[in-house]
Amino acid sequence: MARKFYAVARGRKPGIYLTWSECQAMVSGFPKASYKSFSSRAAAEAWLNGASPEGPTPSKKQPAVPAKRPGEVFVYTDGGSRNHGNVKGQHVKADDKAAWAYLIILPDGQYVSDTGGEYGSTNNRMEIMALVAALTRLLELGQKDAPITLVLDSRYVLNAIEKGWLQSWQRRGWRKSDGTPVLNQPLWEIVSQLLPQFTHLQWSWTKGHANNSGNVFVDQLLNKTMDQMASY
Repeated sequence: MARKFYAVARGRKPGIYLTWSECQAMVSGFPKASYKSFSSRAAAEAWLNGASPEGPTPSKKQPAVPAKRPGEVFVYTDGGSRNHGNVKGQHVKADDKAAWAYLIILPDGQYVSDTGGEYGSTNNRMEIMALVAALTRLLELGQKDAPITLVLDSRYVLNAIEKGWLQSWQRRGWRKSDGTPVLNQPLWEIVSQLLPQFTHLQWSWTKGHANNSGNVFVDQLLNKTMDQMASY
């Protein structure tokens, strides 16, 4: 099997690593991590030095997504929580762990990911936070005019955007059709400000924790974040 060289431009310790497990330890949970795999050390070094090396050769553990449109960007977001129960209104305790994560695959094959966690939050809040973080990072990367496909497993987030709920909530002063306040309003307000800044957004749903490698990646990333959070 051909050897892989993993270049970490932004991580706990930037450099070149010979195994995915070493690379993963440097980037998983690291804010705005940037890394890429190559089939030669020279190409990895060139990429770290800002040159334009050979195309990406992701390892089997990395989600490889072929671009369907020139310059297409793929984005995966996910949120999760470890709650103690399922009684409505009482299922989140102050010490419950929750986390979000995203993965951005740029047209040149570069992987950009980030994750974060907090206590006492719902799964839905984490799903929105993952989207907010990903959209913000895309703007920082100068991708606002690129064709972007966002892949989520959250019907809650997708329905709000694709079915026009977000606009309806805004018109009603952030209240639902029954007059009750919209949950997670501050985050939805940020989403409503971010979305118009992009030219070509395409949304896609995937079944969570199934066979979509990008979704599996971000799920594992956020779960590692929760694993590393201290218990009360």
